[in-house]
Amino acid sequence: MSRRYFGTDGIRGLANRAPMTSEIALKAGMAAGHVFSRNGSHRHRVVIGKDTRLSGYMIESALLSGFTAVGIDVFLLGPMPTPAVAMLTRSMRADLGVMISASHNPYEDNGIKFFDPDGYKLSDEMEAEIEALIEAPSDQLMATPDKIGRATRIESAQERYIEFAKRTLAKNLRLDGLRIVVDCANGAAYKVAPEALWELGAEVIRIGVEPNGRNINLKCGSTSPEALADKVREVRADIGIALDGDADRVVIVDEKARIVDGDQIMAVIAESWHRRGKLAGGGVVATVMSNLGFERYLGGIGLSLARTAVGDRYVVEHMRKHGYNVGGEQSGHIVLSDFTTTGDGLVSALQVLATVVTTGKPVSEVCKRFDPLPQILKNVRYSEGRPLDDARVKSVIEGAKTKLGTSGRLVIRPSGTEPVIRVMAEGDNETMVATIVDDIVDAVRKAAQAA
Repeated sequence: MSRRYFGTDGIRGLANRAPMTSEIALKAGMAAGHVFSRNGSHRHRVVIGKDTRLSGYMIESALLSGFTAVGIDVFLLGPMPTPAVAMLTRSMRADLGVMISASHNPYEDNGIKFFDPDGYKLSDEMEAEIEALIEAPSDQLMATPDKIGRATRIESAQERYIEFAKRTLAKNLRLDGLRIVVDCANGAAYKVAPEALWELGAEVIRIGVEPNGRNINLKCGSTSPEALADKVREVRADIGIALDGDADRVVIVDEKARIVDGDQIMAVIAESWHRRGKLAGGGVVATVMSNLGFERYLGGIGLSLARTAVGDRYVVEHMRKHGYNVGGEQSGHIVLSDFTTTGDGLVSALQVLATVVTTGKPVSEVCKRFDPLPQILKNVRYSEGRPLDDARVKSVIEGAKTKLGTSGRLVIRPSGTEPVIRVMAEGDNETMVATIVDDIVDAVRKAAQAA
């Protein structure tokens, strides 16, 4: 069934344009509140966090009105990381949690992510039920006047999350002597991440901590780590940590100003946990986009790599079903289920710092677990039709698979958010990989033009 509001990660779009309008946000709050208020006869509650986008005020007010209108008490957290919202949903025994964010997107976009009482993103079935109720007449959902909800601002939310993050480390582990540059992308973690690192004893240099509503993710954060690399080089820091707008992703920069992606970070954590007998599932869960070098590295230390479709929700689903506790994406969206139910950039960075402290080795050595294979990704935009169904495209793809054999991988998939075909190939022979990608891109482009 096609959806009108929900996409691959909640409701998302250009602010003040459908579906990201205050009107739809109000109805989404009413619909979600109605669905979750059917569980039990207690006074139901929702926690709402947001990042620093200008439109966050508008969406927050609309959601608050929607939830209180159907009898749900609202607890406002203010600017908080997505994983903090998931954690506080569980901690406060709320019936659901909401994060207002478009993650790593520019400020013009915004989104609404829902979490169930256990802090997990909603199932497709639950989202479909909420979507159907968004279309329902409002008077069918409204509570009677005596049952209208109340709104309360939680002033201690930041301190609670900081304490939670610190407790993911061993009690006696400190970061004294480490000079850390942290780039908060002018986003949700601009206060909590530097504070947590400082409380653990580090010398903290802060960048991307001056949000103005329009500069979130703008030439900063995990999607633009060049600014962080420059700062690490300038101040001769031991490590740089870049979060994205809602702080569920992390990218690290070593003391040589080299960028470390999510695959290397997962490798560090997996090996450390495996050595301590803490790793569950016998390996790591990642997506089809993770580098083959990562998979080979894990195999070399007796661990497996389970691959899923692109998207953190698919990673989490596989982890829960098969008992893994480390998973994530090459982009730096890493889920450590011993602590969190969604990606947590700060907690993931702390696990890397723990290895740095306990081994006494520099970040460049700790975070170089494998040599990634040459990997090339290109996008082909199309306006209509199904280019991948073209006979010529299929023939080129089959030829590419034969060329790569067992020495590489080929991933071709339509984007879930825009009319784009993503073509990725990797292998030991970089020249061959580049030729394969170019040949497929050319075939897809011609098929798209002929459609």
